[in-house]
Amino acid sequence: MRASRLINILTTLQAKGLVTAEALAEENAVSVRTIYRDIDALSLSGIPVYSERGSDGGYRLLDGYRVRLNGLSLGEAEAMFLSGIPGAAADLGLGSLMAAAQRKLTAALPEDLRDSARKMQAKFHLDAPTWLSAGEQPGYLQAVADAVWNSKRIRMRYRSWKAERTRIAEPLGIVMKGGAWYLVAQVEDTARTYRISRILDLLVTEERFDWPRDFDLAEYWRENTQRLERELYPHWATIRLSARAVKELQHTAAPFVLKHLEVKGEPDAQGWLTARMPVAHPRMAVSELLRLGGDVEVLEPQDLRLALLETVKGLLSLYARNDLQAVENMKKI
Repeated sequence: MRASRLINILTTLQAKGLVTAEALAEENAVSVRTIYRDIDALSLSGIPVYSERGSDGGYRLLDGYRVRLNGLSLGEAEAMFLSGIPGAAADLGLGSLMAAAQRKLTAALPEDLRDSARKMQAKFHLDAPTWLSAGEQPGYLQAVADAVWNSKRIRMRYRSWKAERTRIAEPLGIVMKGGAWYLVAQVEDTARTYRISRILDLLVTEERFDWPRDFDLAEYWRENTQRLERELYPHWATIRLSARAVKELQHTAAPFVLKHLEVKGEPDAQGWLTARMPVAHPRMAVSELLRLGGDVEVLEPQDLRLALLETVKGLLSLYARNDLQAVENMKKI
């Protein structure tokens, strides 16, 4: 246990530079006093760990010192080869760099870990886009990635759902979700999300900006996703579902809907369940509920029930013009 912790301290110092004892203690789930003892043990073993005093002090490794990889466990070595997405790296212009890095990593691993890491790479493949959809390869993706990496302001002409606008933005990060690429950028001191495929023109300027130290891309994306889900499904409906519809919902409904689906009581005499669920704005809600055909009945709100009725009437009128007589004729046969 201690050996693993010492290796983690070394790799943390190598990756981050100056790190406080408090930060190391929190990361390793031990006391600060334990970190002090660990630092002393590393120093006694010949590892060049130096302390810097003061309010901004901490521990750092001697410049140029690198940690060998023979401290990796079997699971850690295997996980290293699952950490990258080859297709995404290629889209970002990093495909050859990732391949080179993996070759160097493989060469640095001890022999007993090398074969296991190769097997992991051969037996697992990540395909990010969802079924029946192709991953995006936006024309400006690599330019945006360069601007993000080098903290350069960009000027872009962007097409949103409502209009085209020109923005001066400070790119903070890139996210790939469901095969689509998104840029998180600060515009007028507010972090916003832009789909990179909707950028019509892009100029990466030479103006640099200070990346906000308190910004957490993963946390922003989590909060932004939750907010978007709430905006997409702002209403509630009480519905009746057949047993077949309950099963089908598990495959067709959005995760947000399934998470908040509330079943009321036991099945009725026909085996149908009554449930309360979040629904989108009326037009989208009608489209989503029609997937279930005659296996769902909206009880309330009344406006959604009427919207479904009007849609079904329209469908009946459309098909009845030419096909109703044909159906009647077939019944006589």
